[in-house]
Amino acid sequence: MSLKVKFWGVRGSIACPSPNHIAFGGNTSCIEINAGGQQIILDAGTGIRNLGHWNFRKGIHRSTLLFSHTHWDHITGFPFFAPAFHPDHSFRLMAGHLYDDGGLRSVLSGQMQQPTFPVPMEAMKSSLTFEDFRAGDSYELGPNIQVRTAPLNHPNGATGYRIEHGGKSVCYVTDTEHVIEKPDQNILGLIEGTDLMIYDSTYTDDEFPSKIGWGHSTWQEGIRLARAANVKSLAIFHHDPDHEDGFMDRVEAEARATWRRAFVARENMRIRLD
Repeated sequence: MSLKVKFWGVRGSIACPSPNHIAFGGNTSCIEINAGGQQIILDAGTGIRNLGHWNFRKGIHRSTLLFSHTHWDHITGFPFFAPAFHPDHSFRLMAGHLYDDGGLRSVLSGQMQQPTFPVPMEAMKSSLTFEDFRAGDSYELGPNIQVRTAPLNHPNGATGYRIEHGGKSVCYVTDTEHVIEKPDQNILGLIEGTDLMIYDSTYTDDEFPSKIGWGHSTWQEGIRLARAANVKSLAIFHHDPDHEDGFMDRVEAEARATWRRAFVARENMRIRLD
């Protein structure tokens, strides 16, 4: 009855494969959750490519993909998710920000059309089921797997998720922009008492004033929200590509000195909640 979390991509905005991004990782957003043997994938950034190879090795044929939103850094790995091209695989794909705006299938298919990509979605021979809902809805993904959602403050819309299983919960809250000294009530309601919150910490509080309107938050705001909502642990996530390993080391040291239950997410990091 445990929840297992693995980070396959922790970077925001654009992948940055360089010697200065080794310790924390350069792939964009992709997280795997195992809830009672069911695989749930959060976002399809470049990290999903390696996750696809892992699924082949482990013989995983069915998954649910939940999208926070569909900006490029969160979907650009989808055309390289190799299991989607195999007919013996099946995937349920869901998003909460496109219900009134064309739907998820249209967006994912659109990025795989010429002249920007040579292989159309029709080449994916797996069973793909697309479901659009409204951010704020709740539903079940399977026996004893509950999902709650909330709208986030981001250009073009985004959805935060709370996944509950076996008395444990994980919240995925990215991409979102806070208002200074005005905690987001949608987020507070979603994360209350969660075991792990994964939060958009693209900037620092010092950087934030010059980034207002860009749709992102800070690790300090993540800690403020976590404390206010009795969150048990905070994963600092969606790292700015300009924040190299040395910078992220300093962020982690300062964050832990501020609140000992905060840590910086790293590519390939695993967490088990039980």
